[in-house]
Amino acid sequence: MSSPLLFVIASLIWGSTFWAITLQLGEVPPAVSVAYRFGIAAATLFAWCLLRGDRLRLPWRTQRWLMLQGLLTFCLSYICTYNAEQYLVSALVAVLFALMVFWTPICSRIAFGTAIGWRTWAAGAVAMAGVGLLFYRSISLAWRDIVQGGSGHFLLGLGLALAATIASSAGSVIVTRIRDRSSNLLLTMAWSMFWGTAMVLAWVVASGQPLVLPSAPRYWMGLFYLSIFGSVIAFMAYFTLINRIGSQKAVYIGVVTPVISVLLSIRLEHYRPGPLEWCGMILCLASVAWAVRAPAPRPQPATLGTLPSTPALEIP
Repeated sequence: MSSPLLFVIASLIWGSTFWAITLQLGEVPPAVSVAYRFGIAAATLFAWCLLRGDRLRLPWRTQRWLMLQGLLTFCLSYICTYNAEQYLVSALVAVLFALMVFWTPICSRIAFGTAIGWRTWAAGAVAMAGVGLLFYRSISLAWRDIVQGGSGHFLLGLGLALAATIASSAGSVIVTRIRDRSSNLLLTMAWSMFWGTAMVLAWVVASGQPLVLPSAPRYWMGLFYLSIFGSVIAFMAYFTLINRIGSQKAVYIGVVTPVISVLLSIRLEHYRPGPLEWCGMILCLASVAWAVRAPAPRPQPATLGTLPSTPALEIP
């Protein structure tokens, strides 16, 4: 499957998952819903691997990276996201995830010393300007409410959403390290989601939250969509993109996602964007196109007496 198609698939699915999460709020504690979601997703991926005849065992040096990714991507990020949506509208949480455009290259720089090019900063600045226009009115109204003595729940939700974006960005840069140790994307995703689920369940038990089963049909519909489409399919597309084009470009899915969320709101929630919002969407999409279509680096000519370097071998 081509990279542009993978980009579109992940963007469309994740653009709708922020609204789908709201279907799970209320009856079940947020952390329990996260455990249900990724528990089902991990079981689906393990079953898929067994049907393909894969061995499920991975060496400990690989499992350590998968545990770290599970903690960041499928535990911390989603616990914060689900809790944030109790205080913020889902579209605003989606907008904040556009900050991954900056967090991901910064995390990659801190962890692995990856250089941050001027094109990344420029495209990210344009994208964030588009996001600012897209939700300028919503943010202004929320801030005005706080100034007039409103509840501080907005700030709590904002902090949780920001923490979720940082954790998700840190988890994204680990994908390439996992890829160096195993080329089986389905299996590494299964283990990563398994470890994330185990850590979420440990938090649920330690904090005394009840493991309740929901009764509302919309909860189960949302759970199925989030587990299979929002977790298995979307993350498979996203991690494949990271392996192909790098995390600093694949992360631009997080810029398109708020635009998709707004378009769904127009259709499902009768949202009517004004000129500022439309300008914001155009800027977001333009910055993504510019960043993803960055020219490949020019090959360095070999000098006399110097052999070209051989590519590194992948560890199966």
